[in-house]
Amino acid sequence: MNIALIAHDRKKDDLIEFAIAYEPILSKHHLYATGTTGSRLVEGTGLSVHRFQSGPLGGDQQIGAMIARNEMDMIIFFRDPLTAQPHEPDVTALIRLCDVYQIPLATNMGTAEVLLKGLENGLVDWRLLSDRRK
Repeated sequence: MNIALIAHDRKKDDLIEFAIAYEPILSKHHLYATGTTGSRLVEGTGLSVHRFQSGPLGGDQQIGAMIARNEMDMIIFFRDPLTAQPHEPDVTALIRLCDVYQIPLATNMGTAEVLLKGLENGLVDWRLLSDRRK
């Protein structure tokens, strides 16, 4: 599956720790990330990660385009709800696309753990159905 990993600046360390803990699951999938987050993931975990632009420079929109083309299966986005983000409209658009296209989305570590455990146990395999892959 294609999984996007995104984190606001104050949540990047949390995402790295999360990726280290769940490396056995994540390593079996195609990983994508916005710019700085992707660099930090590669450095901190050794996972193979396709990097897009940073979020404020269009990375969120690049991931959104993959969602719209039905090329993304899951989003893990550790958001910082206590800090204003200059690209908040892009973040809102990305979340809206997940709802429109029924893409599993986690915005915190608790939900991300549930999604990855579900992924490991085959509970997200509906994303692999041929009619989902037009």
